[in-house]
Amino acid sequence: MLFFQNDYGQGCIPEIMDIMVRTRENSYKGYETDEQCQLARELIRAQMPSKDVDVHFIMGGTLANLTMIRSVLRSYEAVVACDTGHINVHEAGSVEATGHKVIAVPHVNGKLTAKAVRKVFDDSMLQYGHMAYPKLVYISNSTEVGTVYTREELESLREVCDELNMYLMMDGARLGAALMSGVDYTLDDIAKWCDLFYIGGTKNGALLGEAIVITNEDLKKNFIFVMKQSGALAAKGWILGQQFIGLFQDNAFFTVAKREVEYAQQIQTIANELKYPLYIRSSTNQIFILVSEDEFSYLRDQVAFEVWEKLESGYVIRFVTSWHTTQKEVDQLSIYLKQAKLLGNLDDPTY
Repeated sequence: MLFFQNDYGQGCIPEIMDIMVRTRENSYKGYETDEQCQLARELIRAQMPSKDVDVHFIMGGTLANLTMIRSVLRSYEAVVACDTGHINVHEAGSVEATGHKVIAVPHVNGKLTAKAVRKVFDDSMLQYGHMAYPKLVYISNSTEVGTVYTREELESLREVCDELNMYLMMDGARLGAALMSGVDYTLDDIAKWCDLFYIGGTKNGALLGEAIVITNEDLKKNFIFVMKQSGALAAKGWILGQQFIGLFQDNAFFTVAKREVEYAQQIQTIANELKYPLYIRSSTNQIFILVSEDEFSYLRDQVAFEVWEKLESGYVIRFVTSWHTTQKEVDQLSIYLKQAKLLGNLDDPTY
């Protein structure tokens, strides 16, 4: 069976495995104080020469989000996110469990707008002292539905955050795919716009791990205490450092993401040519299409994919490409999509 269910379902790229095998007999200090983490930090900092950044390594995305958010907010402060945001939908209320409200607003193509942020803030000020105070803006790039923020959208968010004295945080679980989708900005630009963000390794070829980047001087101090309190400070921190050495030493982070995006865009083009309606047009490595009951029944026996939504007339399904995806698998999926469409139209005399 073909596997297009997620981008974290296989091990890791060879560059990382080679490092881990080569150093398996070495001894390291714990808790990110080792030379592997230090090298990884240097490689990441080299991508952001315009800012003096702190870099920390953490096991996974949900843990990164809740640790970052609780490090920023005071007890009465809230985070603003769009309703499709990962912290609002797919993290089992982890942010709320730390005592902070998530203020969810309607998304625009999976994205949060500066206009929406301003409205949340203004509404809160009308009931000053009675509503949670909106202090942090949370965005995902790429988004949970495969779309990407433009330079203009990110600049607008930065502008409104500056005006309202709010922090801007980016969930970068799929940041590699966003950067390789054809945008006109870099990691260095993101470091200028965001007070803190993380670079996703888990979903871009690493065995595990995310790299938290803090750019705002006011947020750097004592972050490691919040990590420890959150169970996020790993004793074997060097393993996390090795993930990012492998990703950034020879730019595998970017080449992996570029290949993922190219394969996914092939799938989206083929689906469009076969007249599958698109749930949303993605520019990254997640593709969402609408299928009928018959098409769904056929495809689920051939391909592992995610069911995104159940509709009255069928399903929204998601295909995701990963570092492990091959051209052969994309070609085979294309065949299955064509066969499913033919089967789904057998009763249509005009087909």
